[in-house]
Amino acid sequence: MPRKAICLLLITLLLATACSRLTFVRPKGKVEPMSGPQSTREYSVGDSPEVKRRQSVQTLLARAVQRLQAGEPDAAEKDARAALKLDPTSADATTVLAVVEDQRGNTSAAGQHYKRAAELAPSQGAALNNYGTWLCKNGFAAESLVWFDRAIQAPDYATPASAMANAGSCALKSGQAERAARDLRQALAQEPANAVALEAMGELEFRQQQYMSARAFVERRLAAAPANAAVLKLASQIEDRLGDKAAASRYVQRIRAEFPDALDVTTGGNAGP
Repeated sequence: MPRKAICLLLITLLLATACSRLTFVRPKGKVEPMSGPQSTREYSVGDSPEVKRRQSVQTLLARAVQRLQAGEPDAAEKDARAALKLDPTSADATTVLAVVEDQRGNTSAAGQHYKRAAELAPSQGAALNNYGTWLCKNGFAAESLVWFDRAIQAPDYATPASAMANAGSCALKSGQAERAARDLRQALAQEPANAVALEAMGELEFRQQQYMSARAFVERRLAAAPANAAVLKLASQIEDRLGDKAAASRYVQRIRAEFPDALDVTTGGNAGP
């Protein structure tokens, strides 16, 4: 999983670590002695076992994500499984396991964990978005849309534009251009610099032969986030259609320099060796 996604997961998990604790206010002034018999019952002011259990789970989760960031998937998995032993219904711990398997290249196992997390937290937008993203990346673009829809509608989901952008991009992959345009424009209305939405809109406009508009979206995309091979390829193709062979060639040269493993892609400027 990209570092940015791991950082977002870390933020989500750390926000969840704030467990409520009992506080006691010392009374002001002199306390008069009570008349009559007084209770000798002892009261515990410590945390309950349930509070301690929740705190332990959140501590393990925070450490697991930190270990993911440090490139220690085995240690992260150990902490996540320890958290699940304390709380078998933890969608966050299950998501950590999904990220670990993603990093290891175990696509099927990652998908099972993402699905399980979504089932454990059917109203948690992030978990629903994660599973939709996995489906779309692995050849199930049409099936992913229902999960993005659920994420968008989830209460208290802080970043619905992310799910909208993913929905639009995956609708485009599944041949649903009208839905793609709707979702992508909604995503950009909420988050104008959303890289996923900008790249997908560039692709959509390119397919519809709106090359000037496609160029504008791709330029915004390149300004919003670091380039990838796919967006550079798209940029080259757009410039080729607009007749700017020099610009198309410059994008191809960037692919050669920054993404040598992508040299076999077909672009407007011929990226082949």
